[in-house]
Amino acid sequence: MKFRLVDLSHPWAWNTPPWVGYDSPRVYYQQRLPTDGIVSQWIETSLHIGTHIDAPLHYAPGGLDMASFPLEKLCADGAIADVSDKVGEWDLIEPEFITDKVEVRPGDILIIHTGWHHFYTHGDRPDETKYFCKHPGGSVRLAQWIVKMKLKWVGIDAGSADHPMNTSIRYKRPDLAKEYERKMKKSISEIFREEDYFVMHKVPFPQGIPHAENVGGDIEQVLNRRCVIGAFPWKFVGGEASICRIVAFLED
Repeated sequence: MKFRLVDLSHPWAWNTPPWVGYDSPRVYYQQRLPTDGIVSQWIETSLHIGTHIDAPLHYAPGGLDMASFPLEKLCADGAIADVSDKVGEWDLIEPEFITDKVEVRPGDILIIHTGWHHFYTHGDRPDETKYFCKHPGGSVRLAQWIVKMKLKWVGIDAGSADHPMNTSIRYKRPDLAKEYERKMKKSISEIFREEDYFVMHKVPFPQGIPHAENVGGDIEQVLNRRCVIGAFPWKFVGGEASICRIVAFLED
Protein backbone atom coordinates (compact mmCIF):
# COMPACT_ATOMS: atom_id res chain seq x y z
CA MET A 1 0.00 0.00 0.00
CA LYS A 2 1.30 3.45 -0.91
CA PHE A 3 0.90 6.46 1.36
CA ARG A 4 1.10 10.21 0.90
CA LEU A 5 2.93 11.76 3.83
CA VAL A 6 1.67 15.04 5.31
CA ASP A 7 4.01 16.77 7.74
CA LEU A 8 2.24 18.01 10.87
CA SER A 9 5.41 19.49 12.38
CA HIS A 10 6.67 23.04 12.68
CA PRO A 11 10.24 23.80 11.60
CA TRP A 12 12.80 24.03 14.42
CA ALA A 13 15.36 26.85 14.54
CA TRP A 14 17.39 29.04 16.89
CA ASN A 15 14.33 31.32 17.30
CA THR A 16 11.82 28.55 18.03
CA PRO A 17 10.00 29.63 21.20
CA PRO A 18 9.90 27.36 24.26
CA TRP A 19 6.90 27.06 26.52
CA VAL A 20 6.21 30.16 28.62
CA GLY A 21 8.96 30.75 31.19
CA TYR A 22 11.41 28.20 29.79
CA ASP A 23 14.84 29.17 28.43
CA SER A 24 15.26 29.81 24.73
CA PRO A 25 17.42 27.36 22.75
CA ARG A 26 21.09 27.97 22.06
CA VAL A 27 22.70 26.71 18.88
CA TYR A 28 26.49 26.68 18.52
CA TYR A 29 28.81 25.73 15.71
CA GLN A 30 31.46 23.44 17.16
CA GLN A 31 33.14 22.92 13.79
CA ARG A 32 32.87 24.79 10.49
CA LEU A 33 34.00 23.95 6.98
CA PRO A 34 36.72 26.65 6.59
CA THR A 35 38.56 25.64 9.76
CA ASP A 36 37.68 21.99 10.27
CA GLY A 37 36.57 20.68 6.89
CA ILE A 38 33.28 19.55 8.41
CA VAL A 39 30.25 21.10 10.11
CA SER A 40 29.02 20.04 13.55
CA GLN A 41 26.72 21.83 15.98
CA TRP A 42 25.94 21.88 19.69
CA ILE A 43 22.40 22.55 20.94
CA GLU A 44 21.11 23.44 24.40
CA THR A 45 17.35 23.30 24.61
CA SER A 46 14.29 22.52 26.69
CA LEU A 47 12.37 19.46 25.54
CA HIS A 48 9.11 21.47 25.63
CA ILE A 49 9.79 23.44 22.50
CA GLY A 50 8.63 23.22 18.91
CA THR A 51 6.60 20.21 17.86
CA HIS A 52 7.14 17.75 20.70
CA ILE A 53 5.43 14.97 22.61
CA ASP A 54 5.38 14.51 26.35
CA ALA A 55 5.88 11.14 27.99
CA PRO A 56 3.51 10.10 30.79
CA LEU A 57 6.53 10.63 33.09
CA HIS A 58 6.19 14.37 32.48
CA TYR A 59 3.27 14.55 34.88
CA ALA A 60 2.60 11.10 36.36
CA PRO A 61 4.96 9.68 39.02
CA GLY A 62 6.15 6.30 37.79
CA GLY A 63 4.84 6.99 34.28
CA LEU A 64 6.59 5.69 31.19
CA ASP A 65 9.63 7.58 29.96
CA MET A 66 10.06 8.49 26.30
CA ALA A 67 12.08 5.38 25.47
CA SER A 68 9.46 3.10 27.05
CA PHE A 69 6.42 4.58 25.36
CA PRO A 70 5.48 1.82 22.88
CA LEU A 71 6.10 2.36 19.18
CA GLU A 72 2.67 0.88 18.39
CA LYS A 73 1.13 3.68 20.45
CA LEU A 74 3.21 6.36 18.76
CA CYS A 75 2.06 5.34 15.29
CA ALA A 76 -1.49 4.05 14.76
CA ASP A 77 -4.93 4.80 13.37
CA GLY A 78 -6.37 8.13 14.35
CA ALA A 79 -8.45 11.18 13.55
CA ILE A 80 -7.76 14.86 12.96
CA ALA A 81 -10.64 17.07 14.11
CA ASP A 82 -11.10 20.69 13.06
CA VAL A 83 -12.73 22.64 15.90
CA SER A 84 -11.55 26.04 14.67
CA ASP A 85 -15.12 27.15 13.94
CA LYS A 86 -16.15 26.26 17.50
CA VAL A 87 -13.43 27.96 19.53
CA GLY A 88 -11.63 31.28 19.77
CA GLU A 89 -9.48 33.06 22.34
CA TRP A 90 -9.60 31.42 25.77
CA ASP A 91 -12.48 29.08 24.88
CA LEU A 92 -12.83 25.58 26.30
CA ILE A 93 -12.77 22.59 23.95
CA GLU A 94 -15.55 20.09 24.62
CA PRO A 95 -15.77 16.45 23.40
CA GLU A 96 -18.77 17.10 21.16
CA PHE A 97 -16.83 19.74 19.22
CA ILE A 98 -14.64 16.85 18.08
CA THR A 99 -17.20 14.07 17.62
CA ASP A 100 -19.45 16.39 15.59
CA LYS A 101 -16.67 16.65 13.00
CA VAL A 102 -15.01 13.26 12.68
CA GLU A 103 -15.41 9.70 13.88
CA VAL A 104 -13.16 8.94 16.82
CA ARG A 105 -12.80 5.29 17.80
CA PRO A 106 -11.61 3.84 21.10
CA GLY A 107 -7.84 3.48 21.11
CA ASP A 108 -7.28 6.13 18.42
CA ILE A 109 -4.69 8.85 18.22
CA LEU A 110 -6.46 12.22 18.14
CA ILE A 111 -5.16 15.54 16.85
CA ILE A 112 -7.16 18.71 17.52
CA HIS A 113 -6.96 21.60 15.07
CA THR A 114 -7.93 24.96 16.59
CA GLY A 115 -6.34 27.16 13.93
CA TRP A 116 -3.83 28.47 16.46
CA HIS A 117 -0.86 27.18 14.45
CA HIS A 118 -1.22 30.33 12.32
CA PHE A 119 -0.03 32.40 15.31
CA TYR A 120 3.08 30.32 15.95
CA THR A 121 6.49 31.95 15.44
CA HIS A 122 6.91 30.04 12.18
CA GLY A 123 3.26 30.47 11.19
CA ASP A 124 1.83 32.96 8.68
CA ARG A 125 0.42 35.31 11.38
CA PRO A 126 3.01 35.11 14.16
CA ASP A 127 1.90 36.38 17.57
CA GLU A 128 3.62 34.56 20.43
CA THR A 129 1.47 36.05 23.19
CA LYS A 130 -1.75 35.07 21.45
CA TYR A 131 -0.32 31.66 20.59
CA PHE A 132 0.92 30.64 24.03
CA CYS A 133 -1.27 32.66 26.37
CA LYS A 134 -4.70 32.98 24.70
CA HIS A 135 -5.31 29.68 22.92
CA PRO A 136 -8.33 27.43 23.53
CA GLY A 137 -7.78 24.50 25.86
CA GLY A 138 -9.39 21.30 26.99
CA SER A 139 -12.22 21.22 29.50
CA VAL A 140 -12.57 18.78 32.39
CA ARG A 141 -15.11 16.89 30.30
CA LEU A 142 -12.64 16.58 27.43
CA ALA A 143 -9.93 15.20 29.72
CA GLN A 144 -12.37 12.64 31.11
CA TRP A 145 -13.60 11.68 27.64
CA ILE A 146 -10.02 11.10 26.44
CA VAL A 147 -9.55 8.58 29.25
CA LYS A 148 -12.94 6.97 28.61
CA MET A 149 -11.99 6.52 24.93
CA LYS A 150 -8.59 5.04 25.91
CA LEU A 151 -6.88 7.18 23.28
CA LYS A 152 -3.22 6.50 22.65
CA TRP A 153 -2.20 10.16 22.68
CA VAL A 154 -3.65 13.54 21.79
CA GLY A 155 -2.07 16.36 19.78
CA ILE A 156 -3.02 20.02 19.48
CA ASP A 157 -1.88 22.92 17.30
CA ALA A 158 -1.29 25.15 20.33
CA GLY A 159 1.22 25.57 23.13
CA SER A 160 -0.62 23.15 25.41
CA ALA A 161 -3.72 20.98 25.47
CA ASP A 162 -4.56 22.72 28.74
CA HIS A 163 -6.29 26.09 28.81
CA PRO A 164 -3.55 28.69 29.47
CA MET A 165 -5.44 30.15 32.43
CA ASN A 166 -5.58 26.66 33.93
CA THR A 167 -1.76 26.50 33.91
CA SER A 168 1.08 28.43 35.54
CA ILE A 169 0.72 31.06 32.80
CA ARG A 170 -1.92 32.75 34.95
CA TYR A 171 0.80 33.40 37.54
CA LYS A 172 3.53 34.25 35.04
CA ARG A 173 1.27 36.76 33.24
CA PRO A 174 -1.01 38.31 35.90
CA ASP A 175 -1.90 41.09 33.45
CA LEU A 176 -3.43 38.52 31.10
CA ALA A 177 -5.12 36.75 33.99
CA LYS A 178 -6.88 40.01 34.83
CA GLU A 179 -7.80 40.50 31.17
CA TYR A 180 -9.27 36.99 31.11
CA GLU A 181 -11.31 37.62 34.24
CA ARG A 182 -12.65 40.87 32.78
CA LYS A 183 -13.68 39.02 29.63
CA MET A 184 -15.34 36.18 31.52
CA LYS A 185 -16.78 38.44 34.26
CA LYS A 186 -15.70 35.82 36.76
CA SER A 187 -12.58 35.07 38.75
CA ILE A 188 -10.27 32.31 37.55
CA SER A 189 -10.99 30.37 40.74
CA GLU A 190 -14.70 30.37 39.85
CA ILE A 191 -13.98 28.96 36.38
CA PHE A 192 -11.23 26.45 37.18
CA ARG A 193 -11.39 24.45 40.39
CA GLU A 194 -8.11 23.99 42.24
CA GLU A 195 -8.33 20.20 41.84
CA ASP A 196 -8.62 20.62 38.05
CA TYR A 197 -5.38 22.61 37.67
CA PHE A 198 -3.53 21.32 34.55
CA VAL A 199 -6.46 18.93 34.01
CA MET A 200 -5.37 17.81 30.52
CA HIS A 201 -2.16 16.58 32.14
CA LYS A 202 -3.61 15.57 35.49
CA VAL A 203 -6.33 13.22 34.23
CA PRO A 204 -4.96 11.49 31.06
CA PHE A 205 -1.23 11.24 31.89
CA PRO A 206 -1.59 8.87 34.88
CA GLN A 207 -3.62 6.63 32.54
CA GLY A 208 -0.68 6.52 30.11
CA ILE A 209 -2.24 9.03 27.66
CA PRO A 210 0.10 11.98 27.02
CA HIS A 211 -0.21 14.74 24.47
CA ALA A 212 1.81 16.42 21.75
CA GLU A 213 2.01 20.19 21.53
CA ASN A 214 2.75 22.72 18.78
CA VAL A 215 1.41 20.50 16.01
CA GLY A 216 1.27 22.39 12.72
CA GLY A 217 2.91 22.04 9.35
CA ASP A 218 0.39 21.10 6.65
CA ILE A 219 -2.34 20.12 9.09
CA GLU A 220 -5.01 21.93 7.07
CA GLN A 221 -4.59 19.34 4.31
CA VAL A 222 -5.98 16.59 6.52
CA LEU A 223 -8.82 18.10 8.54
CA ASN A 224 -11.82 16.06 9.63
CA ARG A 225 -10.55 12.77 8.35
CA ARG A 226 -9.23 9.47 9.59
CA CYS A 227 -5.73 8.29 8.74
CA VAL A 228 -2.64 6.71 10.22
CA ILE A 229 -0.80 9.19 12.45
CA GLY A 230 2.76 8.83 13.67
CA ALA A 231 4.93 10.69 16.16
CA PHE A 232 8.66 9.97 16.03
CA PRO A 233 10.51 11.16 19.14
CA TRP A 234 13.95 10.30 20.46
CA LYS A 235 14.25 6.92 22.16
CA PHE A 236 15.25 8.84 25.26
CA VAL A 237 15.83 6.72 28.37
CA GLY A 238 14.59 8.73 31.35
CA GLY A 239 13.20 11.38 29.03
CA GLU A 240 10.00 13.12 30.11
CA ALA A 241 9.44 14.61 26.64
CA SER A 242 11.04 14.80 23.22
CA ILE A 243 11.15 17.06 20.21
CA CYS A 244 9.64 14.98 17.41
CA ARG A 245 8.28 14.79 13.88
CA ILE A 246 4.55 14.15 13.53
CA VAL A 247 3.23 12.78 10.23
CA ALA A 248 -0.16 11.86 8.79
CA PHE A 249 -0.10 8.87 6.40
CA LEU A 250 -2.82 9.09 3.76
CA GLU A 251 -3.63 6.18 1.47
CA ASP A 252 -2.53 7.17 -2.03
